[in-house]
Amino acid sequence: MKWPKGPRANRVSRGDEVGPQHHATVWQSSSLLLDYPGVDTESRLQAVREAAADLPTGVREPLLDCVVRLGQMSVEELQAEYVGTFDNRKRNNLFLTYFAHGDTRKRGLALLRFKQTYAQAGVEIDESTAAGAELPDHLCVVLEFAALVDPQAGRQLMVDHRAGLELLRLSLDAESSPWVGAVTAITATLPPMDDQGMDAVRRLAAEGPPEEEVGLSPYETPMFDQDSAPPASSGPVVLPMPSFPGGR
Repeated sequence: MKWPKGPRANRVSRGDEVGPQHHATVWQSSSLLLDYPGVDTESRLQAVREAAADLPTGVREPLLDCVVRLGQMSVEELQAEYVGTFDNRKRNNLFLTYFAHGDTRKRGLALLRFKQTYAQAGVEIDESTAAGAELPDHLCVVLEFAALVDPQAGRQLMVDHRAGLELLRLSLDAESSPWVGAVTAITATLPPMDDQGMDAVRRLAAEGPPEEEVGLSPYETPMFDQDSAPPASSGPVVLPMPSFPGGR
């Protein structure tokens, strides 16, 4: 795997700058692409295709590349590829706190911070169909929160886990994964990696996350429901969980 160096890493491809006005569209599009494939995959791909048309080149091209590559496979093929990519490879983990904390007590505290951030914005994670409480750090959940509820707080959660996101992007790129474009677009909305940040990514790649196995109660491995209810029109926002049918 080749490592980019310094602040030049992961800049958009040319001069049309990605600004805050583009972030919500990028985040929502990436969430749709990174969710577990299902019967609605084609409609999701069409939605992203249309939304990406007006985005700057640096995010439009990776999003559309992802759309094209996903569209070339059947739902069954996509589901098998998704599980093989995200469920069976630790470097491709979609749970952000796993990169920094593994399955340790510190991860439990990090998960609590995610849930508190959502609560402060009036969001409640929908646990009605889950076997136990859901993990709130799944990338699709963070993207939905940032796109639809609180862009500043959601983006900060991603910035705080920037090294893990960069490792995910590099790993997907090394594997020529069809999902690399979605993560590339996400990271284009975040500050570029500097030398210190890339050092953190190298250490994470070399050493992996901590491996102390401890209970994360009340945060058990999620089982996501594809039929989550839409956000309520009044009162606290109920944030649907992604439909990925299992954790790492």
